[in-house]
Amino acid sequence: MPSADQLKALLRSHLEGDDAQFLSVAMQVAAHEARQGHGKLAGELRDLIDRAKARSRAGTSALPVPLVRPKGEMADLFSAVYPKQRLVDMVLASETARRLKRLVTEHARVQTLRAHGLAPRKKLLLVGPPGSGKTLTASVLAGELGLPLFVVRLDNLMTKFMGETAAKLRLIFDAIRDVRGVYLFDEFDSIGSSRGLDNDVGEIRRILNSFLQLIEQDDSDSLLVAATNHVDLLDHALFRRFDDVIEYHLPTADEAIILLKAKLATVKLGRIHWTELGQETEGLSHGDLTRACEEATKEMLIQDDNRLTHTTLKNAIKERRAFYQR
Repeated sequence: MPSADQLKALLRSHLEGDDAQFLSVAMQVAAHEARQGHGKLAGELRDLIDRAKARSRAGTSALPVPLVRPKGEMADLFSAVYPKQRLVDMVLASETARRLKRLVTEHARVQTLRAHGLAPRKKLLLVGPPGSGKTLTASVLAGELGLPLFVVRLDNLMTKFMGETAAKLRLIFDAIRDVRGVYLFDEFDSIGSSRGLDNDVGEIRRILNSFLQLIEQDDSDSLLVAATNHVDLLDHALFRRFDDVIEYHLPTADEAIILLKAKLATVKLGRIHWTELGQETEGLSHGDLTRACEEATKEMLIQDDNRLTHTTLKNAIKERRAFYQR
């Protein structure tokens, strides 16, 4: 059941006509039900919220029709999806969650900001170890804002021909301007490596200079997200081009327990010693823990067990840790 504070927040946002806040609180309620093991109810609540958001978007003529299937040369530069993930589906450090919620709220209240000559944050740099949630964040932001997610295909962007990569970058920024969406540059250090590196070549410097100019000139309504595992390789000139730089970390033991419970919300559990499992998760990422939950669930199903046991889950976590100790 929703808490008293959540019920008050729902009523307050309804009375104030703040649909974005109303749906945000509703998603919090859905996430709470999922953590309590009420998977069916949580799924029904999320479906209702998605329908409400879709109806709201359908009645908003200000948003352009998103390009779901890029064509021609653009098809080689992007993959496009409509994510359904939400912020409540992520387990984040409190400060990281606060900054992402702030961004979503700014975009929900964009007209208010613009009426005062201001603009929402729209250029994000996400840094941190692999599997810590950077790529998922881009999907979540697209899901929260009801926008398509365009993932830039860096393997097709980077070419050996002088000047061709810079020309393709201009095509990407044309799309960012023309089609509102969330644009993800993953493994961003392949573009943004420091111009002072010993193994740098002239073409890499030209690509970085082109990117710096294009991002500086960008005044679109799209959200640009760059993610890297190697922040130390980035050119320092990049940082001031982004509205926000958010650092991700491996989960603490408490965060790991919350994540495990969330991922196993629809699975029947035996007696699980969560504190012990939290201690076993040291050094594992969000992605590792998600994989461990999936492997443990598969093992339960293969063995025809009625419930997921503590031993099965613990062994799955240990296997992930062993992977890094080879």
